[in-house]
Amino acid sequence: MLRLEGKTAIITGGAQGFGGGIVDKFIAEGAKVLVADINGEGAAAKAAEAGNAATACQVDVADAKSVEQMMLTAIDAFGHVDIIVNNAGITHLPTLMEDVSEDEFDRVLAVNAKSIYLTAKYIVPHMKERGTGVICNVASTAGLSPRPRLNWYNASKGWVITATKAMAVELAPFGVRVNALCPVAGETPLLKSFMGEDTPEMRAKFISTIPLGRFSTAEDMGNSAAFLCSDEASMITGIAMEVDGGRCI
Repeated sequence: MLRLEGKTAIITGGAQGFGGGIVDKFIAEGAKVLVADINGEGAAAKAAEAGNAATACQVDVADAKSVEQMMLTAIDAFGHVDIIVNNAGITHLPTLMEDVSEDEFDRVLAVNAKSIYLTAKYIVPHMKERGTGVICNVASTAGLSPRPRLNWYNASKGWVITATKAMAVELAPFGVRVNALCPVAGETPLLKSFMGEDTPEMRAKFISTIPLGRFSTAEDMGNSAAFLCSDEASMITGIAMEVDGGRCI
């Protein structure tokens, strides 16, 4: 039997990058998936690859009405939601902490942190009513081992890790598990933003800090998320799993 056979899932930021890899793995493991992304055309294209196994939804995860509509779309498509993967995220460019603009700070915290509050607001009652559910939040190694000049991004991902643990404790009595994934940088649209510039020299410098000698991949994230969201992980809640090739050692 496939690992996620019969499960339904919402994956935010699912049009590409890590989110796209999670979508691909979930569908391969038998799940029905709502591909949710601020890029509506990208979400539609990704969902079209999976045929009847996926539905597309344009969403701004920092906007309450948009998140509520995403949840209603998922219920309408699938009847219920078993899993949500809060993958959507952004960063500011590498900058001295005092030089990050207030608008940039507000946007990073809205997309990386407030979004988890909003999805919880609209999906937790549904999961409580059903007595089951899994929430997977995508944090980062930056939340465990902060890097200079990404201060407010680091802080937002540290918030995700703490929120995950707090959610896990509160929701455990209702049969809902909550975990986080902490990838190192990977081949995603955010890579250039993390490094400041995408050059062979910068890549080599970054990879030299990863013991396994490579970036996280979309496949790595899909495999890890599929496990944590499956019944195989039924005794696992409240963890921040490092998918980082040993960077945080």
